[in-house]
Amino acid sequence: MTALNHTAVSHTVFQLLGIPGLEDQHMWISIPFFISYVIALLGNSLLICIILTKRNLHEPMYLFLCMLAGADVVLSTCTVPQALAIFWFRAGEISLDRCITQFFIIHCTFMSESGILLVMAFDRYIAICYPLRYTTILTQALIGKIGVTVFLRSFCTLFPIIFLLKRLTFCQNNTIPHTFCEHIGLAKYALVLDVVLIFVSYVLILHAVFHIPSQDARHKALNTCGSHICVIILFYGPGIFTILTQRLGRHIPPHTHILLANVCMLAPPMLNPIIYGIKTKQIRVQVVHLLFTKQKSLWFKN
Repeated sequence: MTALNHTAVSHTVFQLLGIPGLEDQHMWISIPFFISYVIALLGNSLLICIILTKRNLHEPMYLFLCMLAGADVVLSTCTVPQALAIFWFRAGEISLDRCITQFFIIHCTFMSESGILLVMAFDRYIAICYPLRYTTILTQALIGKIGVTVFLRSFCTLFPIIFLLKRLTFCQNNTIPHTFCEHIGLAKYALVLDVVLIFVSYVLILHAVFHIPSQDARHKALNTCGSHICVIILFYGPGIFTILTQRLGRHIPPHTHILLANVCMLAPPMLNPIIYGIKTKQIRVQVVHLLFTKQKSLWFKN
């Protein structure tokens, strides 16, 4: 009777363990986590600020990039501070409601980022295949509707799962061998369709580009896609590799899976603003202008 009563208990508080097997290295592991988070926060915030304040950057490509930067801030803020709290203070205790909320925000943002990358591929397709109609097709009103649709797709996909999770009982174990609440299986559903559609978009783009007679024009057209392709590889690459290791890597240590899952959350938010800052001339010019203007004003004040 006592055993039956014990198994009927549903846990409402859980313990995140961080990276099991590497507990003695948590302090050292926290250093790249902290540096990555600071770079992601500053880089994406700067990108958002520049795009929103400079009217010449109120073009479809940059507005979609602004959405991507906002999603990167949310994704990194939802995961990294929790991991740092575990590494620094061993503060891994998390309530069921908070765990489900984190689960929802992570996967909703992850799916939204995937949707934004798909829309950015569509943007490049329109820009290269229909350049004269680019601004008339992708109006600011349509861009706003696309942004809302991307979010609603993620929300409507995840809300039923959250509803079911709230109705479950968790009676076996209250320890989670991870730095945050997530389920890698859900990532597959966000990846498959979007990856296929992005691939189709770039097949059409390449078909159009290689029919351009001028070599300089072909090079310029491909160069406009360079940043987006880098970001796509950075976003989907670690995710696909993580899914493959989960499926096939039975002899891979558990801490490797957890580190790979954290790379998926850390790398894109940190590197996306750097990639676009380096490869996109308009953004690079605005960043240099902003930094050097501030330095000059400080110099004159002194």
